[in-house]
Amino acid sequence: MIERSVDQQDDLSTALKQRAREEGFNPVGLARLPGSPRLRLRTQALQRWLDQGHQADMAWMAAPRRLDASQLLDGARSLLAVGLNYYVAAETQDGCLKVARYGWGRDYHRVVDQRLRRVGRWLSQQRPEAKWRVCVDSAPLLDKAWAEEAGLGWIGKHSNLIHPSRGSWMVLGHLLTTEDLHPDEPSRSLCGRCTTCIDACPTGAISEPFVVDARSCLAFHTIENRQPDLPVAIQNALGPWVAGCDICQDVCPWNHHSLPASHDPEMQPRAWLLELKQSDVLRWDDVTWDDKLRGSALRRIKPWMWRRNAASAKTDQPTNL
Repeated sequence: MIERSVDQQDDLSTALKQRAREEGFNPVGLARLPGSPRLRLRTQALQRWLDQGHQADMAWMAAPRRLDASQLLDGARSLLAVGLNYYVAAETQDGCLKVARYGWGRDYHRVVDQRLRRVGRWLSQQRPEAKWRVCVDSAPLLDKAWAEEAGLGWIGKHSNLIHPSRGSWMVLGHLLTTEDLHPDEPSRSLCGRCTTCIDACPTGAISEPFVVDARSCLAFHTIENRQPDLPVAIQNALGPWVAGCDICQDVCPWNHHSLPASHDPEMQPRAWLLELKQSDVLRWDDVTWDDKLRGSALRRIKPWMWRRNAASAKTDQPTNL
């Protein structure tokens, strides 16, 4: 490991964050491994969440490497955390089915991965001996906890990361590196006594602040549940949601400010998602699904699942807003 002066670390840290901003990421921040005591508390909270079975069928959440970021890259010392805004000035049309906002544009896994790889290649030009690895939320990393550690925002009671001026409408990415970088201050929670998200959840899935039980979550059941029929309690609470659920974010006071809307071409919604009719989805076949969802994060929801979800959806039902 080449030793760098504090000034060299600061210069590289500043330049790396600027390079990330040039890729459209905002906010950006840095953290040092192994993290602060609060990061360790977040890790312990994950283990309690797993022990209580809140992960439902998502067995990958129990991957041991998720508890220790250093296992993802040999010699990792620092981490660049980035947020990508997916809030756009558009709304679902009245009487239509609803899809979570993160799925409106191009698959964010690909977008974040490709852009962070460009940042990583830039880092290699500056420090040829540096190793790095890109992580999106499909990697076994505590992505929200590390984003909080890097100062991007705080984890709200609905378990999403909240930025004070950008709200919670952002996807996250991380670049682990063997370089010593100057860390930013971790964010502090500003949720206070607010319980709006907890009160608004139609199934009580937010069983206590910061704890979401996937077994009761509309997002889990519409995206991850592979059973032929949804549980009756989920069917009764589904409302118009057929792919994910934004209720806890829609009601969050931090999302009621004047938020910056993304003009990023890859974040713009596919028009059909804003005017999705129940009768149309019920007729979807594999060809229609493949055509509509090419390059979308929503391909995880198979054609039969779209039909299953749509069959239980009710577009005339209020969504707790």
